[in-house]
Amino acid sequence: MDWYLKVLKNYIGFGGRARRKEYWMFVLVSFVLAGVLSIIDKILGWEHTSGEGVLTSIYGLLVLIPTWAVQFRRLHDTDRSAWWLLLLLIPIVGWLVILVFNCQTGTPGENRFGPDPKQLP
Repeated sequence: MDWYLKVLKNYIGFGGRARRKEYWMFVLVSFVLAGVLSIIDKILGWEHTSGEGVLTSIYGLLVLIPTWAVQFRRLHDTDRSAWWLLLLLIPIVGWLVILVFNCQTGTPGENRFGPDPKQLP
C-alpha cells in the first residue's frame, strides 16, 4: 500500500524515474480497488446502462493523472522518453511493446532522467 500512496503523493510528478515495484504495485492496488468499487456499485445498483458503475468511474477519473505520471516515470527508468506511449495507439502490438518495457529492469545508475530510484534512501 505504501507504493500506491507514494504514487498518489506524487500526483502530477511526470519527471524522474519509477522502479518496477512502484509501478506494478500501483497497478495491482488500483485493479483491486476498482474491482471492489465495481462490486459496491452492483450491490447499490449504481450501474449505468453500459455496465460501468458510478463509483468505479469516479475512481478511474481520480487516478487517471497519477496513472499516466507513473507510466511516464516507468519509461524514464528504462531510459526511454514518454513519447514511446504513442505506441498505445497501435492495437495489440503497441500494447505488448509497452508491457515489455514496463517489465524490463531500469537502467542501473543515473540516466538522463535522474538518479537510480533503487539507490535512493
